[in-house]
Amino acid sequence: MAKDIMLLFDLDGTIWDSAEEVAQSWNIVMHKTHPEFPVLTANDINAVMGRTMDDIAKTLLTDMDPNERRTLFKECEEYEIEYIAEHGGTLYPDVEETLAKLENDGYKMAIVSNCQKGYIGAFFASMNTEKYFCDMEEWGNTKLSKAENIRLVMERNGFDKAVYIGDTERDQQAAQGAGIPFIHASYGFGESNDPEGILQNFSEIPDLLERLF
Repeated sequence: MAKDIMLLFDLDGTIWDSAEEVAQSWNIVMHKTHPEFPVLTANDINAVMGRTMDDIAKTLLTDMDPNERRTLFKECEEYEIEYIAEHGGTLYPDVEETLAKLENDGYKMAIVSNCQKGYIGAFFASMNTEKYFCDMEEWGNTKLSKAENIRLVMERNGFDKAVYIGDTERDQQAAQGAGIPFIHASYGFGESNDPEGILQNFSEIPDLLERLF
């Protein structure tokens, strides 16, 4: 039976962790022309997860000329997509089994992320997960805020009700901006303030939804 509430997911820190692979791909690009740059680590990437790619570039390459930074980071973005599509990342425990159960329970699901254009597609390609999602939206595709992209996906799929599942306070603010409840993936990269629900594990989603809705 189809549900009348749509499930919208953040990606990094909620469904998977690709920080190590992202760091590796950026290091490859950056050190071709700037071997003096320090080696980025997964912790460096985790610290900026959830921001738009423009914000990440400014944070990591603060002292670089803006035009040079923009060019270099564009190369990083493009190579990252290729690298992620081939190497993937690490799904959190029980993700695929839980997505299959949610689909079987009648939920429509989509991913809304502040990533660059093509990143969600690389996730789908590397993890064979596209079959569980009816839609997705990326900051790099629309240049809209996450709240606006949440509403866009809801409207596109004919849903008045939805819940956003993410791991950071920025995700919570996006859900609030879109006027929908927020479930915090506490195992991810960030904190939240009085969310409607809290997950210790991805597998808890079906039971939590039953209690909340």
